[in-house]
Amino acid sequence: MQPFRRLDASAAPIGMPNVDTDQIIPARFLWRKRSDGFGHLLFHDLRFGDGGAPKPDFVLNRDVYRNARILVAGRNFGCGSSREHAVWALYDYGIRAVVAPSFGDIFFNNSFQNGLLPVALPAERVAALRALLEQSPGSSIAIDLEAQTLTGPDRAVDRFEIDPFRKECLLAGADDISFTLGYRDRIAEFENACEAKVRWL
Repeated sequence: MQPFRRLDASAAPIGMPNVDTDQIIPARFLWRKRSDGFGHLLFHDLRFGDGGAPKPDFVLNRDVYRNARILVAGRNFGCGSSREHAVWALYDYGIRAVVAPSFGDIFFNNSFQNGLLPVALPAERVAALRALLEQSPGSSIAIDLEAQTLTGPDRAVDRFEIDPFRKECLLAGADDISFTLGYRDRIAEFENACEAKVRWL
C-alpha cells in the first residue's frame, strides 16, 4: 500500500449521519475478488438508479466533486457490518482520507490496514468544513499526517489525534503484517535462540 504523508486535494461533503458499510458497498457485491477492484461500486445504490443511470443529485456524480480524494462526512461514518470491502471501495475510487466527527470502530481500524486515513474532528468543525465545500465546490483540504494537521478551505488549521503506531504504519505504507515482517531477521534470531535453549520442546 502507498505511504500516506501529505494530501492536498479536492474534497466532497457527505453530510448524512450513520452512513453504513452496506451503503458504502452493498452486500451483493462482496463475492468479487480484491483484484477485481471495487471503486466503480462505491456508494452504488446512492450513486445509481435502478437502470444504472447516475443520480444527478448524489455528490460524487457532480463534475466538481467527481475527482475528490477526501470525504467530509457525518457522524458514525462506516458503521454497520465489518466488511473490509467498504474501505477497499473508497480506496479504489481514489479516496485517501475521510473526515468525520466519529467512525464505526471496525471501519476505523480497517482503514489503517488499507492506507485510508480517518480523521476525527469536533462535529462543529466538520459541519463548518462541509458548509465551506458546499459554498465553494471544488475547494481543497490539506492533510499533513506527520504534523497531524488539517488545513481547510478557510485556511484554518486543525490538529487531529492519531495512535502513534498507526501513524508510523501509514507513513511507511505498511499494514500490521508487513510491519511485522520488517522484523523478520530479529524474529528468526529470537526463535533460533529459544530453540537452542529448549531443545527438548
